[in-house]
Amino acid sequence: MTVLRPFLDRWRLVAVVVSAAMLATAHAFETFGGYAPCTLCLRQREVYWTILALGAAFMVLVRLPGGPRWREATCWVLGLAFLAGAAVAVYHAGAEWKFWPGPAACASAGTGVDAGALSDFLAGAKIRPPACDEAPWVFAGLSMAGWNAVISFGLAAFSVLAALRERSKR
Repeated sequence: MTVLRPFLDRWRLVAVVVSAAMLATAHAFETFGGYAPCTLCLRQREVYWTILALGAAFMVLVRLPGGPRWREATCWVLGLAFLAGAAVAVYHAGAEWKFWPGPAACASAGTGVDAGALSDFLAGAKIRPPACDEAPWVFAGLSMAGWNAVISFGLAAFSVLAALRERSKR
């Protein structure tokens, strides 16, 4: 536990840094890897943007007069936010594995981008986002959504540890 102490004591900052790193990783996959995000991928990013904003606001809150009393509560809120991210990621991974249907808005289209599709787009046609029920990248048996679920559950667990640490310091 002594190794974790510096991270748990600065959990709001850690949540901001980890959220920024997760967003940077997602954008790197998109920019450098050419993996266009589907609708559920974007929902997962929204959770990290929310956590990033909450964590930054909480860092300010706990430094205001009377703010230290909110330290434990902020860790619990971040934990719930990470659990929400895990839920979205599990839903996405389950749709990829065909355990349940994904949103109708992003079902498999089975088409790629070609000159005809680009021409149609330039002419004002609607484009279809990438399919949510197909994993474009898999490592060690888990898709990006699967890895995000694992990481989000882990971050939720660390949020609980940070909250309990804050409680013990009172």
